[in-house]
Amino acid sequence: EDEQIVAEIMGRRFFPDLITHKTWEGFHFAGHEIRITEATDCYGAVVWPSALVLCYFLETNSKQCNLIDKNVIEIGAGTGLVSIVASLLGAFVTATDLPELLGNLQHNVLQNTKQKCKHQPCVKELSWGVDLEKNFPRSSCHFDYIMAADVVYYHPFLDELLLTFDHLCKNDTVILWAMKFRLEKENQFVDRFQTLFDLEMISNFPSLNIALYKAMRKGRMKA
Repeated sequence: EDEQIVAEIMGRRFFPDLITHKTWEGFHFAGHEIRITEATDCYGAVVWPSALVLCYFLETNSKQCNLIDKNVIEIGAGTGLVSIVASLLGAFVTATDLPELLGNLQHNVLQNTKQKCKHQPCVKELSWGVDLEKNFPRSSCHFDYIMAADVVYYHPFLDELLLTFDHLCKNDTVILWAMKFRLEKENQFVDRFQTLFDLEMISNFPSLNIALYKAMRKGRMKA
């Protein structure tokens, strides 16, 4: 079953017939052909398999996870694929990442959502743990969903990442988080994450070493 679903997920990706001066990959999600421009010089500018897993979940579970008119923020949006799919599914999306990635992120989001979405998504800088209250004040920012794909990997900002989840998450916010396990650090982060949030694995793909989680603040999952 794992291999069958993984084949379906990976089958959503296609490549250009002709090589052009810009490197791009294509994806079929939410009834649209999505073209993503990549850059190979940094982690955040390529599409990782975790993003495909999360997009596939959003599309195939659109009834239980109805995004229409929901307020969604994606952290570590990278090339923007998850944000684009959430937008095409009717959400009002804020796609965030580091300042050096915003140009490519904005290009992809605009190219794939303009005049195709109920709500035009916005792109905003978010450096984990930095100026959170200034840029995303608790009093006025309320997100129904926080989405994250492959934000935990070998980097020194895991404390800041946890702080960012904590700041953005209200009592009724749902976190959807796809994660590829590579090193022991990832397991340690999951343990620390669970001190603040209840965590439920909703999909697991051993052949990709990727798990998809749903999380809410402690004590809120059953409520």
